Order: sequence, then structure tokens, then C-alpha cells
Amino acid sequence: MQPSISYPNPLIIQRADPYIYKHTDGYYYFSASVPSYNRIELRRSKTIAGLAHALPRTIWRKHASGSGEQSELIWAPEIHFINDKWYIYYAAASTTDFDQNGMFQHRMYVIECDKPDPMRNEDDWVEKGRIKTPMDSFSLDATTFEHDDKLYYVWAQKDPDIFGNTNLYISEMENPWTLKTNPVLLSKPEYSWETQIFAVNEGPAVLHRNGKFFLTYSGSATDENYCIGMLVSDENADLLDEKSWHKLDHPVFTSNTKDNLLGPGHNSFTVSEDGTEDLLVYHIRNYSDIKGDPLYDPNRHTMVQSFSYDDNGYPQFGQPEHFTVN
Repeated sequence: MQPSISYPNPLIIQRADPYIYKHTDGYYYFSASVPSYNRIELRRSKTIAGLAHALPRTIWRKHASGSGEQSELIWAPEIHFINDKWYIYYAAASTTDFDQNGMFQHRMYVIECDKPDPMRNEDDWVEKGRIKTPMDSFSLDATTFEHDDKLYYVWAQKDPDIFGNTNLYISEMENPWTLKTNPVLLSKPEYSWETQIFAVNEGPAVLHRNGKFFLTYSGSATDENYCIGMLVSDENADLLDEKSWHKLDHPVFTSNTKDNLLGPGHNSFTVSEDGTEDLLVYHIRNYSDIKGDPLYDPNRHTMVQSFSYDDNGYPQFGQPEHFTVN
């Protein structure tokens, strides 16, 4: 079946690392990195297009600069609903300096809200602290998913003994802020399209369809080289066994250079308003001449588009769609 639903693109300007979650209350909830990297915002709407004009609500702010953990560079918040409570996973650093590996010093954190309305009051959100992994190293971009009454955690982290910046790991969780099992390495940057300028596997997102789990992720530097790769596992396999996951040797979503839609990545998944179509949520840039560090260029914009599946049940994302002007 070919996708038939379209949305205004860009949906939201200057919002990178976008995450859209459709809740049982009928609202879409949106979280993303803000260009100043100093807070976590939420917005919601009954429609996806309505997110563009929904009033953002700040629900958490970084700690005072120089005060230690979570005081700098708040990245990639994701909102999840687990066991009747709201959780937002994000990465934060204590400094903008690099560590001995020449990388930022992010670690992963989570906040919790036990109220039905997660946007009611900033004080409703409680810090549950850092999510600790056996390696004390640069880590970020956590996501969670549930399957067979188990909660799984997937994230990106630097292993000093492995070439490149970050690899992808999975673990079962004891609760939404504690790992239960040892991390399992699922993927590391190895192909040329994952290692342009920087060797990166980051921004994992999970899609459960057609008897399979599809785990997408982003590779290479966050300029026009940024692209999306994918791993696949059978839904009945042991998801904590690296052998259960097959990594495709090619990217599944890349720049549309003809229309200057460049560096698509850090995606998430949601569904259309009528529930009939799956949607790819991602960010792009519309120019390649970036002055200075691409990280601090604010013009990564949120995009949304529907996608179809092939005869084997694999998602077919196509390419970034044209911008439309509202």
C-alpha cells in the first residue's frame, strides 16, 4: 500500500531530534531539542499539523551553569508513557568541554510525572536521576519500548575500545530509570555511510510491525552526510541476543539533494490521525554551507511523512519530501 497522507513540511522549524507520541487521550505530544539546549519543552495537539502552532510549555530547565550534572547541553528529550506515568529521557552534560576522547561529556537522565496531564505544572516533574550503565562514558539518545511484559532500553554510547564515537546498545529495564541486564552491543559504525567525518550510530527508534522489530538509527556527522540505517529482528527472537538482529548494509533514508533536503536523521515513529498509516518523524537542514560547528547551527527542522511497506513487510521510507509553505 502506498502512503496517501501528507503533512506540511517543515512541520516545526528549528526543532531537532523530534519525537511525537500519540496518547490514548487523543493528543499528539511533541518533544525535541531546542536550539539553546537549556530546557525541555512539550507541546500537544489533536492533529499533527496543529503541533506547528501549539504553544510550547517548558516542563524542566537545566541546572545552573557550573553546578554539576545536567547544567549544560540538554539534548534529545523523548516523552514516553509507562505504567500509567509519564517519563522523559534526555541527555545532559556538566560542561561544554570535551573529555579525553575528544567528545562531549553527556550522560543519560530521566524525569517522571505521575499526573494525567504532563503539561499542567513544571513542578509535577520529578528527577529520577541518571540512568547508569557499566561504562561511565559519553552516552545519549535513549529510547524505550515494551514487549511481552518487558521494558527495553536502547541507547548510544562511546566504548573507548571500539573505533568511532558511539555504538548502539540494548538492555532490559528493572524500572523506567534502572537497567536490569548487562548492555548488549547491537551495532557499531562500520560502513562508509556511517563514518563520514564522524563514525556514529545514534538516535535509535523502534517500530514493531509485521511480526518484526525495526530499529532505525542515524549515522555520520550531523551535516548533509547524516542518514538513517536499520536493524531488523523477528518479534519472537531473544531481543537481548545480538544474533537476533540483522543489520542492513545500506542506509534506508538519505538526503534529497535535488530538493536540498539534507541530512535526514534522528527519527521517531508515530501514526496518522485515523490510525491507518505509519509516519516517519525526522529532522533535516535545507542548506549545506554551515558556518562553524553544525551542532550549533539552529536550522534543523522537524519533518513528518507517511511511508509504506514492501512485500516482505519492511518499511519503505522513500526520500525526504518537498518543503511546503503554509
